[in-house]
Amino acid sequence: MKKMLVVLALLVLALTSVHAQDAVELRIAWYDDGNEGTVLRDLLDKFEAENPDIKVVVDTVAYNVILEQLPLQVEAGEGPDMARVTNFDAFKGYYLDLRPLLADAAYWEASFSPTVFAALRTEEDAEDAIFGFPNQFTVTGPYINRTLFEQAGVEVPSDSSDSVTWAEWTEAAKAVAEATGTQYAIAIDRSGHRVAGPAFSSGAVFFNEDGSISVDTEGFREFAQLVVDWHTEGITPAEVWVGAGGSYAAAADFFINGQLVMYMSGSWQIGRFSNDIGDTFDWEAVPNPTGEGGSTGMPGGTMMVAFAQTEHPEEVARVMDYLVQEDVMKEFVERTLFIPGHIALGELAYQTESEAAGAALTTFAAEVPKLSDQAYELQFGGKAFAINNPIRDRLTQVITGELSLDDAIARIQQDIDDALAAAAQS
Repeated sequence: MKKMLVVLALLVLALTSVHAQDAVELRIAWYDDGNEGTVLRDLLDKFEAENPDIKVVVDTVAYNVILEQLPLQVEAGEGPDMARVTNFDAFKGYYLDLRPLLADAAYWEASFSPTVFAALRTEEDAEDAIFGFPNQFTVTGPYINRTLFEQAGVEVPSDSSDSVTWAEWTEAAKAVAEATGTQYAIAIDRSGHRVAGPAFSSGAVFFNEDGSISVDTEGFREFAQLVVDWHTEGITPAEVWVGAGGSYAAAADFFINGQLVMYMSGSWQIGRFSNDIGDTFDWEAVPNPTGEGGSTGMPGGTMMVAFAQTEHPEEVARVMDYLVQEDVMKEFVERTLFIPGHIALGELAYQTESEAAGAALTTFAAEVPKLSDQAYELQFGGKAFAINNPIRDRLTQVITGELSLDDAIARIQQDIDDALAAAAQS
């Protein structure tokens, strides 16, 4: 009897071992703004419980790794099976067409904007190819530390006006910083994407009716000069734009630590602010300032994409199919406090006890109808990084005194022309 039990135990162990060996391992390259990686892991744990033949490993890295290193890895054939990306253009030609592998491609088409699907395709790709889905929609816009305004006895400009300019907000933030002894008045992330919304609001026009792209407009000059002035006056943390080298940098930590009165960033910060600020001070999102170009932020977000180099396309499609289901996406956005990319989720019950987070989500949702055509064209027209990166890098050179604004604008234009010419030849 003992021998039989031993044999049975060994048989079970052997079968378990074989089953574990048979499980396909998939990898996702991922970065976090807040708690979304934790939420994703919880959802994938449920998927793995229902699909024991698939194991999904989430490799969480810094955003700059996704931005700068992942394209090189994919190009070299050493990329992951899937990834969360923002630079859609960098991976064009390397995506896996999921359409023939999906359980219900029509469901995908009904659930997401066709513009977003098109943003991943090249002219050579099938017109109906599906390479991924938006797991987060974002809108850029500013935050304020309302507690500091109250302590300073300075009125919050947007409380009494629907058309506050960036110059007016700057003066108000300076007054608050001076009255409260706060280190910095105002800041914006080191990002061409972040600069674009205020520039468009100020009257900038990048995309002309004849199809050409131009940067040198009064609206662009106006906001670019304002950012330079913030640095000249020492009212913004120089580390963000000057100390970040050639990469993206955020000013979120200064805002979280109470060192900053007003911060231009976007809706993706809501989850982090809710967690990291807590009840330390009252923070809120405010509408985008107004100018000659209206009041617009920038649309954006992240895409969950699959790569053609995967050795397990069918399994990848199963994971992607799972992640787009309404109940799964609803849990993801409700727990991460994101604006959903899925257009049919209905009413959302965001999981937060923070009144500030709920109010900020409402504010950013109200910004979506105000987004300009120029903003949508920049984000989804296939030229975003060819435009945004030169703006970021050349504006930094103005801030450091290496270039005049005139020279920087001329070089931005040349950088854009060169990048688009190179892309056309590749």
